[in-house]
Amino acid sequence: MTQDDDTPQTHASGAPWRNFYGRFKGKTLKDSQKRYLDEDLAALSPGPVGWEENPERVALDLEARFGRRPVWLEIGFGGGEHLVHQAQSNPDVAIIGAEPFINGVAMLLGKIRRAGVENLAVHPGDARDLFDVLPEASIERAFLLYPDPWPKKRHHRRRFVTPEHLAPLAQVMKPGAILRVATDIPDYVRQTLEEVPRHGFEWLAEGPSDWRESWGDWISTRYEQKALREGRVPHYLTFRRL
Repeated sequence: MTQDDDTPQTHASGAPWRNFYGRFKGKTLKDSQKRYLDEDLAALSPGPVGWEENPERVALDLEARFGRRPVWLEIGFGGGEHLVHQAQSNPDVAIIGAEPFINGVAMLLGKIRRAGVENLAVHPGDARDLFDVLPEASIERAFLLYPDPWPKKRHHRRRFVTPEHLAPLAQVMKPGAILRVATDIPDYVRQTLEEVPRHGFEWLAEGPSDWRESWGDWISTRYEQKALREGRVPHYLTFRRL
């Protein structure tokens, strides 16, 4: 169910009504994935994010959770391969992943077990709820990799690169923080280059499209591989918070 008018809506918990257009669950989870969710997910929480557990929207104590590590954020981590790769490659950094699709969360938990990484936290829900409780200017790097393209023009307002998402994202990112966006949809590139700079970022362009190699620690994800198989050209855009 969604609300499409301009009237402020709230849930019984007091949470604002936020339209969410993606999927929360796909095919039936494997028994092992159900076990990962039951046994591992709670311990990987970044702190009280949900409205039921944090109705006053008190900011997370990231230092208590992670120590003095820099904190990075991946918005919509899919199956989690990039998130785990970054955690392995950057053990002195703490990384929070936000993903509402529970099948992807379960896949990530299995990868975390196999990799043995301990510098990760997982929010299994809408990134906007996480933005509510992240301290201002607390994130040093953010990733938005192959987000849902919503290709139909009437659905472009559902994309992440809209003010509803970019304004709170900008608020939680430090001055000088880096935002990386990867997409294989040309019109998503256009909208990204139009909207992201309007919210306090500058594009660190290296040409018509940034090059993947400039990111250095990139790992090819299944979404990138699918794009390449189907003949689409991935674009890699890097922005800096002003």
